[in-house]
Amino acid sequence: MTVDPTLLSLFPASTTVDADGALEVAGIRLSTLADEFGTPVQVVDETALRQRARDFVDGLTRRRPGSSVAFASKSFPCTAIYRVMAEEDLHIDVAGAGELITALKAGVPAAQIVLHGNAKTDHELGLAVDAGVGTIVIDGWDDISRIERLDGPPQPVLLRVIPGVDAPTMAAVATGHHGSKFGLALDEARKAIDHLRSSDRFDVRGIHVHIGSQILTVDAFAEAVEAVADLGTFDVYDVGGGLGVRYHRTDEAPTVDEYLDTITQAASAHLPAAAELWIEPGRSMVAQSAVTLYRVVTVKRGDQTFVAVDGGIADNMEASTYVGTRFDAVLADRPANGAPVELVGRQCESGDLFASDLPLHAPQIGDVVALPVTGAYTYTLLSNYNGALRPPVVFVRDGSVKLVVRRETYDELTARDVVGGLLRH
Repeated sequence: MTVDPTLLSLFPASTTVDADGALEVAGIRLSTLADEFGTPVQVVDETALRQRARDFVDGLTRRRPGSSVAFASKSFPCTAIYRVMAEEDLHIDVAGAGELITALKAGVPAAQIVLHGNAKTDHELGLAVDAGVGTIVIDGWDDISRIERLDGPPQPVLLRVIPGVDAPTMAAVATGHHGSKFGLALDEARKAIDHLRSSDRFDVRGIHVHIGSQILTVDAFAEAVEAVADLGTFDVYDVGGGLGVRYHRTDEAPTVDEYLDTITQAASAHLPAAAELWIEPGRSMVAQSAVTLYRVVTVKRGDQTFVAVDGGIADNMEASTYVGTRFDAVLADRPANGAPVELVGRQCESGDLFASDLPLHAPQIGDVVALPVTGAYTYTLLSNYNGALRPPVVFVRDGSVKLVVRRETYDELTARDVVGGLLRH
């Protein structure tokens, strides 16, 4: 059976087609995993995940020794993912108390945690300071005043600034433009730097900048580095993440090497030679390591053929949230091309659409559909839309399988409901 190689290139590197023409990842047939764990199920190739982490860490430190990579954990805030990243010597970027507690539960050393957020509460900052979080990214004056009210030794901080760079990406995930809700404009940032340096509550390590997500050209990253160069001399310049990925066989995206070449060359041209360069990849770190499996529930043939599966926007909000994102998919046991269909989900929205004109090979009820590039933000944005249960996450590696998140139960779906309570007068 002939399989489109550009489609296969979206899957983890260990993906192969076995003698029966079925897809395998890490030596395990995908339809077998669907049988064992049910569907939907998210399958993560642990080896691919670890290799991607090493690509970033080794690539950055080779180009600029002493630099660091932090995983933007909002892209896949799962205990097992945090643990892998910490084992691969990455820092962990968290945004909120839940992610902070998950990282600590996963065994991430507090010194390796970077706390983000444009609206940090007193509670969150108190948790971070009490835990000994290594770095807090100051987003504005309210962060400053809240930390100044807390006791403790000087807190290492970075100041997030708005570089005024319009990244070529979707409006929902652009963050570096004038008027962004994140960080301080350059003139205001200068005032904040002076204040931070005059206070004994802060150890000002450096500057943070992030221009957005799913960026498919590298020039904007260099612009962001240059934009913050005249704010002063610091030990650390954190230039965020944002590198985009391919979701469809026809998409193109920069490689990790192209991205790293761009930011390190810009740093060499504009930043102090002794300064540490930090980056925070999220989507580009985890997206391609995962495949989500579904079963076909209905096939509706007419002017268009609609193939509906047993998941949808409850377990994958990307296609409907980020306009322009289009996924690719294939039948796990018949991965050859076929007639075009509309691959849709089961939630009650017309926007519950995975892919249009998708060439599935003779889809039938019960077939397993494999949707690649689902490692980023699918787990993050899970919901119980229409009473859907949040799906399990399974790690595969060298022919072995490990359940790392079990499927939610119906009892858990209603566990927080208070039944029979009285209205308070």
